[in-house]
Amino acid sequence: MVYHNLKALIKGIRACKTVADERALIQQESAAIRASFREEDQNLLYIHMLGSPAHFGQIECLKLVASPRFTDKRSGYLGIMLLLDENQEVLTLVTNSLKNDMNHSNMYVVGLGLCTFANIASEEMSRDLANEIEKLLGSSNTYIRKKAALCALRVIKKVPDLTDHFISKAKNLLTDRNHGVLLTAITLTIEMCQNDENCLNEFRNAVPLLVRNLKALVTTGYSPEHDVSGITDPFLQVKVLRLLRLLGRGDARASETMNDILAQVATNTDSTKNVGNSILYETVLTILEIEADSGLRVMAINILGKFLGNRDNNIRYVALNTLNKVVGMDTNAVQRHRNIILDCLRDGDISIRRRALELSYALINEQNVRILIRELLAFLEVADDEFKLGMTTQISLAAERFAPNKRWHIDTVLRVLKLAGNFVREEILSAFIRLVAHTPELQAYTSSKLYTALQDDISQESLTLAALWVIGEYGDLLFDGGVVDEDQPKQITDKDLFDLLLTTLDSPYANSLTRQFLMASITKLASRPTTSSPQQQRIAEVLAKHTTSPELELQQRAVEFASLFTLGELRSGVLERMPPPELKATVMGIVSENKPVGSTQGGKDADLLGDEVAPPTPVINGQATHNNQDLLAEIFGSSPAAPSPTPGRTPSTSPQPQKSSVQDILGLFDSSPSPASPAPAPSSATSAFTTFSPQPQSQAPPRPSPQQQHPPAPRLTSYTAYDKQELKITLTPQTSAARPGVVNIMARFQVSGSNAATGLNFQAAVPKSQQLQMLPMSNSDIQPGTTETQQMRVVAPPGSNIRLRLRVSYTLAGQAVQDQIDFSGFPPGLTGSG
Repeated sequence: MVYHNLKALIKGIRACKTVADERALIQQESAAIRASFREEDQNLLYIHMLGSPAHFGQIECLKLVASPRFTDKRSGYLGIMLLLDENQEVLTLVTNSLKNDMNHSNMYVVGLGLCTFANIASEEMSRDLANEIEKLLGSSNTYIRKKAALCALRVIKKVPDLTDHFISKAKNLLTDRNHGVLLTAITLTIEMCQNDENCLNEFRNAVPLLVRNLKALVTTGYSPEHDVSGITDPFLQVKVLRLLRLLGRGDARASETMNDILAQVATNTDSTKNVGNSILYETVLTILEIEADSGLRVMAINILGKFLGNRDNNIRYVALNTLNKVVGMDTNAVQRHRNIILDCLRDGDISIRRRALELSYALINEQNVRILIRELLAFLEVADDEFKLGMTTQISLAAERFAPNKRWHIDTVLRVLKLAGNFVREEILSAFIRLVAHTPELQAYTSSKLYTALQDDISQESLTLAALWVIGEYGDLLFDGGVVDEDQPKQITDKDLFDLLLTTLDSPYANSLTRQFLMASITKLASRPTTSSPQQQRIAEVLAKHTTSPELELQQRAVEFASLFTLGELRSGVLERMPPPELKATVMGIVSENKPVGSTQGGKDADLLGDEVAPPTPVINGQATHNNQDLLAEIFGSSPAAPSPTPGRTPSTSPQPQKSSVQDILGLFDSSPSPASPAPAPSSATSAFTTFSPQPQSQAPPRPSPQQQHPPAPRLTSYTAYDKQELKITLTPQTSAARPGVVNIMARFQVSGSNAATGLNFQAAVPKSQQLQMLPMSNSDIQPGTTETQQMRVVAPPGSNIRLRLRVSYTLAGQAVQDQIDFSGFPPGLTGSG
């Protein structure tokens, strides 16, 4: 059965019960189409859409295109556009037909040829027909000029070298009065300006003309032909604004010419309809990118603030996203919309909440820190888990930079620990402990607060660790002033204190690190004069019980601390309070230096917070090694100390790092080998690059010991090694006079835009005369507003210059980025004298 119309064919195919029936029907219909191709071309296109073979129709389409009849040409070109693409060899046979039809006397035949060219033209066809397209741009027929402009757009996309051929014609088209021609001409001009900066200078003289066109569109009354929801040709208005944005960027004179019309569009456009909002949004983007005056910028930010009150989620998201990009441009103007931005934190759309959070961080300053932190803490209490890690970091950073006083600072961090103690970075916990250690007037207050918090909740890990450390150091102060409960001091005994601490030992929330902190805490408290003999005996029994613990780290601590109990008076000296840790870096180091929270003016560049991070397990050529005190001390710039019972880490001995069986495997620079240096050599590896990725969660390094001490570090200088594709990598070298030739390097990774760089893979290599060791990266996913770090150590002959070959790969906004650079920007003499 042969189907004589498309509707019958569709009905027949749908009636098939099996794939075999459908295949047989299509083969039957294809044979009928071959026999009477001219009448049944629509059926062929439907068969092609189903995915069945239809290649036999390509030659038939070429025959139709060569026919003198318009209806045949229309069917043939339609078939070509659907059955062919630019990669088909048959396409070369179409070129001559297109050239002939572009010179046809019938404008509709010319239009068919232009439409087909714009859809399927390849690079070769673009070169062959560029002259015809250029000629048709000057046609007196608006129908042809409009289509020719779109064909020119296809040409310059395929062959950018041909851009110069269309510049003069495009200038003429910008003076056209026909809206369709003007729309396509502006689209063509935008493409040329984006591809070639030289075109910008060619078209800047057209700014007054574009301004007049835009003014005519704004002031024109009702025009039925171009009206959309009461606005005259919004599509053309948007295109004009985009071209003005390109021409005014970086040019004060062009920007001055368009300032008045932009203000007029911003004030006269109806914002009650989505059409008007699209024009207003393009106007805002144009104002913010050109050299506009300050008053116009404030008006643009106010428009975005008005968008935040719109019920449409898309409009609110666009407004928040744009405000995030311009908040650094005029923070005060954005501050006026602070309340409505905070309201967006309670929006049901998670993407809006995320953008509102980012904007809230950027608005924090010394004047509003109390209000904004209170709102952020309220949101932290109900936030999804995916928000909490970033929020705790940003809130703690803001508290450090803008805290009105230290008590408020401590209260804020305590609140963070209570609400999201399982989502607090190690640097935050370490910084909090440093703050308490350097604030003796608030140590009793902090101990009291942590005692009460631990009574209420022991499920928050960071809160428990902070309480164990602080109470272990300063818990004896509670016996004098008591625990403050609802502003009324409440006396406690040493038994009450130990009862509370020991509840964490067998708690279902306890882990190995918690138990280690607990052992140090109760041992320290037991050595204080305020602890009674029965409680001292109780602690001794607890320690003795755990000397046989199957948990090796816990067993070692219990044995060491139990031995201290037999030393009499010497015990008190060993277990006395730790002196305040040396202030070096701050928690600011974990957040982007380019985009800190709040304004960069008036903030406290240095505070009592620190990010003393215990060195993670060394990774040499991607393989984790055992702890080595000397190696870690050299890498982190501290001298090895005698073992001490600190909560964060138990001293242990381990073998020296294994020597490499293949010396200097990282010789990518093809330099001659040099005698091995006395420093440990990297282990052998299969790759020429030392690749490293973050450790799995199960192998995470232990938390930092707040009791570790480091000598004062000199002021260090950072050098930018890489700053492309929104990723910035800085290297900070540190040397020691005691070890010439050994350079410890801290690499910091930041993103400058609003997109996260995910799956970062950072590789480094040195010449054959040098050796390299690397530690794990803090996180391979770099979020906007955060800084991730990685430690490297280079051993080089004294007097030589450090040279690095760096390779990075990551994903940014869904696009994979790979790059390789050579870096030799460190100053000479970094490795000492030869």
